[in-house]
Amino acid sequence: MRAKKYILSLFIIFLLTVQLACNLLSPQSGRTDTAATLNALYTAAAQTVSAGAGTTNLTATPGLPIPTSTNNIVSAATSFPTLPPVIVRCDAAQFVEDVNVKDGSILERGASFTKIWRLKNIGNCSWTTSYALVFVDGDSLSAPVAVSLTENVNPGQTFDFAITLTAPNEDGHYRGNWKLRNASGVLFGIGGDSATAFWVDINVKGSTYIRYDFAANYCDADWENNSKPLSCPGSQDDKKGYVIKLNKPKMESGANQNEPGLLMVPKNTKDGLIFGTFPNFKVQSGDHFRALVNCQYKAKNCNVIFNLSYMLNGVTTLLGSWREINEGKSYPVDVDLSALDGKRVRFILTVLSNGTFDDDEAVWVAPRITHQGVQPTAIPSATPTATAKP
Repeated sequence: MRAKKYILSLFIIFLLTVQLACNLLSPQSGRTDTAATLNALYTAAAQTVSAGAGTTNLTATPGLPIPTSTNNIVSAATSFPTLPPVIVRCDAAQFVEDVNVKDGSILERGASFTKIWRLKNIGNCSWTTSYALVFVDGDSLSAPVAVSLTENVNPGQTFDFAITLTAPNEDGHYRGNWKLRNASGVLFGIGGDSATAFWVDINVKGSTYIRYDFAANYCDADWENNSKPLSCPGSQDDKKGYVIKLNKPKMESGANQNEPGLLMVPKNTKDGLIFGTFPNFKVQSGDHFRALVNCQYKAKNCNVIFNLSYMLNGVTTLLGSWREINEGKSYPVDVDLSALDGKRVRFILTVLSNGTFDDDEAVWVAPRITHQGVQPTAIPSATPTATAKP
C-alpha cells in the first residue's frame, strides 16, 4: 500500500513539471521568445542597410552579425562626380617662369636687354625650327616681328625663349604681348585654351647718357693676341686674330641689331685670345658698363669667354667673365663701376677661345659706359681775344 502511494506521488510530480514547462514556453506566459526576437532584429537591420545603400539587399541569417554602418558598402548604382573631358592639343604651351626681367622691372631709358621666358611644350606635337616666337600687340620695344626657334622642342620639354629688346627713351610703363607660331602660321599661347599671350612688362625711369662708347673709339685701344700686337682695324680671317666694327651686327638668332658692335676673333690656336686695352678713363659713381655678349651669326661652333677687366697702377683686375656658345641667344652685361669712383683706369675687353679654336667669332654689342641722369652741358673753353696793336 505504501508503495502505491509512492508511485502515485511521483506521477503527480511529473504531471506538475510538464505543466510548468508548458507554461514557461507558452506565448501567453508573457516572456519573450529569444530566437524570434533575434530574427526580428536581424530583419530590421537588413532593411535599414538596404535602404541606406540604394539597391543593395542583404539577407539576414540568424547567428551572423549584420553591419550597423553603411560606410563601407558601395552600391553598383552609386554615382560619382563627372570628370571633365581631357583635351589634347597639337600645339599648347605652359608658362614656367620669367628667367629674367621680371614683371615691373625698372630699366633706364634706351637700355638694351634680353627678355627670356621659360615655356613647356604640353601639346602632342613637336615645335620645330619652323616655329617662331612672334610679337602680337602692345609695346614692341624695338623687337623683330618674329624669331625662329633654333632647335626642336618635343612634347614634355621646356625651352628658354629669348628676345633682345630696347627700353624706350621716355619714362613710363610698357608691356608687349607675345605668342608662338606653328609651321602653318597659326598662333598659339598659354592657358587652358592655348590662346593667352605671355608678355614682357617694364617700367622706364630717368634719363641715361653715354659717357664712353668702346665701339666708336675701338682703334684708340692697344690690341694684342697671345703674344703680339695687332693692327686696328684688323683684316677679316687673319689667323693671328682681328677686331673690326660692325654697324649692325647680326645676332645668333638671325635678327639684326641696330646698335654697333665689336667683332673680336682670337688667334687661331688652342686657348687663343684677343684683347684691347683702352685709354685712361675717370670713373664716376653711378657709371655702368653695359653690353650684349653674342656669337657671330652662323658661327655654329663658337665657344668663347668674354672678360671685362681694368688696369690701375700696372695691376689688372677682372670685373666679370661670361661664357658664350652659339645657341641662338644673346645675354646682357651690366656691371656697376661705382667702386672705382674717382679713379683713372684703363678698361680691357677680352675674348678667349674656350679650348680649341673653331668658329670663335664673338661680338660685344653696344659696349658702353653709361650714366643715369641728365648729361652735363659742356662748358666751352675761353678763347683769348686779340688786342689790336697801336
